[in-house]
Amino acid sequence: MSLNKEIARRKTFGIISHPDAGKTTLTEKLLLFGGAIQEAGAVKSNKIKKGATSDFMEIERQRGISVATSVLAFEYKDIKINILDTPGHKDFAEDTFRTLTAVDSVIVVIDVAKGVEEQTEKLVEVCRMRNIPMIVFINKLDREGKDAFELLDEIEQKLHLKVTPLSFPIGMGYDFKGIYNVWEKNVNLFSGDNRKNIEDTIEVEDISSSELDELVGKDAADTLREELELVHEVYPDFDRDAYLEGELQPVFFGSALNNFGVRELLDCFIEIAPRPRPKASDTRLVKPEEEKFSGFVFKIHANMDPKHRDRLAFVKIVSGTFERNTPYLHVRNGKKMKFSSPNAFFAEKKRIVDISYPGDIVGLHDTGNFKIGDTLTEGEIMQYKGIPSFSPEHFKYINNADPMKSKQLEKGIDQLMDEGVAQLFILELNGRKVIGTVGALQFEVIQYRLEHEYGAKCRYENLNVHKACWVDPEDPNSDEFKEFKRVKAKFLAKDKRGQLVFFADSAFTLQMTQSKFPGVKLHFVSEFESVAIQS
Repeated sequence: MSLNKEIARRKTFGIISHPDAGKTTLTEKLLLFGGAIQEAGAVKSNKIKKGATSDFMEIERQRGISVATSVLAFEYKDIKINILDTPGHKDFAEDTFRTLTAVDSVIVVIDVAKGVEEQTEKLVEVCRMRNIPMIVFINKLDREGKDAFELLDEIEQKLHLKVTPLSFPIGMGYDFKGIYNVWEKNVNLFSGDNRKNIEDTIEVEDISSSELDELVGKDAADTLREELELVHEVYPDFDRDAYLEGELQPVFFGSALNNFGVRELLDCFIEIAPRPRPKASDTRLVKPEEEKFSGFVFKIHANMDPKHRDRLAFVKIVSGTFERNTPYLHVRNGKKMKFSSPNAFFAEKKRIVDISYPGDIVGLHDTGNFKIGDTLTEGEIMQYKGIPSFSPEHFKYINNADPMKSKQLEKGIDQLMDEGVAQLFILELNGRKVIGTVGALQFEVIQYRLEHEYGAKCRYENLNVHKACWVDPEDPNSDEFKEFKRVKAKFLAKDKRGQLVFFADSAFTLQMTQSKFPGVKLHFVSEFESVAIQS
């Protein structure tokens, strides 16, 4: 099959939501339709023996939350679908932000009872900034929740989206009868049987016909007619170009746990979602159809299989074909590298692939060569942009709790920081190690993984830091910068890449530092893409 045909049949998307909106359950049911799994596992409590396929780390199974992005792939109606299931918990938002650089579109999951929640707002804002096409899935319709129109209003107001419903619920909670599919003009009746692979949709070309009354009852049919009339008056018709440009968001309703409304979502998704899109590098815009391979590392995961201590770099292929045993240039290191066993994913199951195409995610075994954001090419010197590190919110000294295991601790910290789980800073003054995280729960995850994956124990010690800012002097040789380094010596550290970082203990200190040293810019994002802190 030609490169263009392979590109056209690929869809790579991420699923984002607030924790507990049903994101991982939806992923499971999508895999079920793709025939990739026989029985979907629910993410709920420790009591459930069958865990979700995409939650493969032991700590995820214990806590019942996703803490790492999973990559899953399956085929459906001759379309190759790559799903990136992201953590919903805000403490792992940085992993999700980085993952969004590797997707071509997004499905946003919203809980019918809770509506739009805080974490969803933040993630959708990132998608809006990047004009990523979004589909909204309103989940858990079998439970009592907010009115459909109230939810649509909330999505428009809180998420600043322009929506158009492509399916609409018939009743809700106890009265939930099913869904009218606006996209395909049919009715899907709800049986409440989550094991059923729902295919028994009934064509209803004309909703004014008595056929609808017989299917759902006269009252429910009349209510649906009124509501659909209102939908056509209030919301714009679906326009694929507007959706692809991130200007219009289709909405679907369903219940992922009951496998309901998922097929409608998937059928529409494979028809309208974008194929792999071009991506900007520091030198030019790279198109998927180009013959020469290029890709970038958006995630690193150590110990996917604790028995083998393996470390995988996840690479999103942007252009050309990636072939096994072919030498490619690691741009940052300036070295050619060959990969004998590139992996395709199905959560913790991996298989070796000979050839991969734009849109695909491959896992490369890594002995420490890769960092997040690295670019691989066939020889062209370029770097893909937009995979930043964000300023952490929480800081602690990390100390060794078992002097006999200092090598294991060193290795564990090194590998976990390469994954982007958290950031490591080394104080200039005394060489002490400081861990900075976006959320407090990450400290627990680091401690757990150090002990269970590396056999090392650590203790934390509190450190009063308000913000870590990357230092960007206008003139590194100026007297002003030398004075800044002398005065702030106690508060300076280096990050893992050797960039200078300033620890400010309060917002006031930040402001004073910026006004006293105007030639030294301070940034909240390591790539300096963001605006410097305003004094």
